[in-house]
Amino acid sequence: MTQMYSRFDYIDAARAAGAQFVALVTGIVDPETRLPSTPGWTVTDCLGHVSTAPGRYLELVRGDGMWSGNAADLADFNAKQIANLVSRDVRVLSATLLDDLEELLDTVAHFGAQVPKMHFDGDRMIRADAALGILIGEFVVHGHDIACAVGAPWPVDPQVSAMIARGRHQILPSWVDADACAGHCATYDIRLRGCDESFIYEFTDGRLEINPDEPRIPDVHISVDPTTALLTGYGRSSPMWAALTGRAFAWGGKPWLAAGLPKKFLPA
Repeated sequence: MTQMYSRFDYIDAARAAGAQFVALVTGIVDPETRLPSTPGWTVTDCLGHVSTAPGRYLELVRGDGMWSGNAADLADFNAKQIANLVSRDVRVLSATLLDDLEELLDTVAHFGAQVPKMHFDGDRMIRADAALGILIGEFVVHGHDIACAVGAPWPVDPQVSAMIARGRHQILPSWVDADACAGHCATYDIRLRGCDESFIYEFTDGRLEINPDEPRIPDVHISVDPTTALLTGYGRSSPMWAALTGRAFAWGGKPWLAAGLPKKFLPA
């Protein structure tokens, strides 16, 4: 990895992504439109889920709040959040999202040199500033879900995709599917095109380490478009489509491993 991101880079990206998400949802005529990417959810459900995220992050930063101890239980955790929404009004939910986001970003901006850690889903302890990368992922990926459902454009900056990846790396080992990864030993060298971002996924007997200090020789190298990597990682796109369209290319001793990598993880 060569690009360095400060907490203020994360803050700026989170503010922009949150505003982009709100602009999308508030412009939709029918908020009860169903989302194919998240079966059972409407635009309002998705907005309700996303609108709770900044406030929940703020509570976790302060040492309070709730998180899902097991990544496999996150779907139920999210369903309960949606069921308990105090409002389903798009304007109210959007205002809550933006207000809580500003309070969260102000809190992160005033961290001292010793950045606090916070509990997070999958029973992880993560840096509270880089956690914004995960939050940006909520805005961007669910924005993509909604945009696809209503036929709206949804551009994603490659640098933002890289920031989301870094944030997500803090929790990704807890998202490993134990059944799919049983006994799996392989090293993946992943390179995001056009943004000088690369990282190593090293599986040892089904356990994942990201960017180990002394990685093994990679079994497969993967060059991939940043947005494609993001959407494939979140289960919104298929590796086969990425390969057929030239958005991803794999080589090395075991290039076939690339197609199966997303299946090594639980649904995001």
